[in-house]
Amino acid sequence: MRTAAKSLPCRRVAVTGLGLLSPVGNDVSTAWRAMCNGRPGIDTIRAFEQSDEWTVRIAGEVRDWDPTAVIDPRELKRMDRFCALGLAAATEAARDSGIDFGAGDPTRRGVAIGSGIGGILTIEEGHDRLLRTGPRKISPFTVPRLMVNACAGNVSIRFDLQGANTCTATACATGGHAIGAAYLMIQRGDADVVLAGGSEAAVSPLCIGSFAAMKALSTRNDDPARASRPFDRDRDGFVLAEGAAVLVLEELEQAKTRGATIHAEMIGFGSSGDAIHIAAPDENGRGATQAMRVALADAGIDPGDVDYINAHGTSTPLGDAAEVRAVTALFGSHASELAMSSTKSMTGHALGAAGGIESVATVLALREGVLPPTINLDHPDEGFAMNFVPNMAQERSIRHAINNSFGFGGHNVSLVFRRWDGE
Repeated sequence: MRTAAKSLPCRRVAVTGLGLLSPVGNDVSTAWRAMCNGRPGIDTIRAFEQSDEWTVRIAGEVRDWDPTAVIDPRELKRMDRFCALGLAAATEAARDSGIDFGAGDPTRRGVAIGSGIGGILTIEEGHDRLLRTGPRKISPFTVPRLMVNACAGNVSIRFDLQGANTCTATACATGGHAIGAAYLMIQRGDADVVLAGGSEAAVSPLCIGSFAAMKALSTRNDDPARASRPFDRDRDGFVLAEGAAVLVLEELEQAKTRGATIHAEMIGFGSSGDAIHIAAPDENGRGATQAMRVALADAGIDPGDVDYINAHGTSTPLGDAAEVRAVTALFGSHASELAMSSTKSMTGHALGAAGGIESVATVLALREGVLPPTINLDHPDEGFAMNFVPNMAQERSIRHAINNSFGFGGHNVSLVFRRWDGE
């Protein structure tokens, strides 16, 4: 529990830049429009061929994207797809922030970008080449491409970020942990600007096959658009997705001084461990409740002050139920008054990038006064008596919002954002 944070300098943290690539759009504005309109990005897999023996043939892929628009082709050869996605998202976020990264003190700028799996496509490709042609034909770029920290390193190089350079890898909580780490860097005075988020490109034979073997994935192959259905009684697993999202976090007074557009303020971060099972959540959501409780205490607000939760909401039977129990346990009667939706119903589950993608959605919900829906929610599961923003976006002015991210290994992260009203 973060009890000592308030004795530190506690500088305020603004969100001044957003960047995003996802199955529902290759930039922030396109993806946000799709979310608000309830358009899913789930379809039959194109990344690799599948025979009838594959029980899962659907995923959320980033499509119609040309990485050479932002990355030199020679540089691209040294990157796995997850790294290229992350660098592109960081480029959009940096541009959106309006910061001149060629001026100022680079040692006061850092990066915290993680990945749950890293360069799995490079690993599979390298292993295949090893078996086919022997060790002498392995590419010298293999290690720089597969490293889980490769995205953070390349973003640091691209923008001359000479301050803290870190990478988190906490499964599906990765993006949330990275943003939380960046928040702490700025809050305690270690940095003035940090690019933070997550990136993932795990739509691969090994990942699809492995998650399918665990019975974790939806097998609704004949109806991909309706496969991801968080909180619905007919949910049968999550839909694996790829994507990347980066937020520019900046010390608030600096942002105000330079006249930055402030999308929202980040005011709280909490994390916890289930200490129960390597893959299954605590069925009562105790770890999730603890993460939210710590985040709210850090933010200095009460449960009744929260208006919206962007849920982890993966569309798994166990995970969704645990999250609803966690929210009910912490918020009590207020749980029926706040809204909670899962944008994974449209994007699928991008693992280590999910926390970043959903933080962008949370910030935009605060800024725009629009709550993105949980689509495919036809029959809420028994006992799920909450406003899940079913099937259609809701216009609602909100002041405080939480983004939840939970991962295999019992990792739980909650982030709290506040609408920026100019104060």
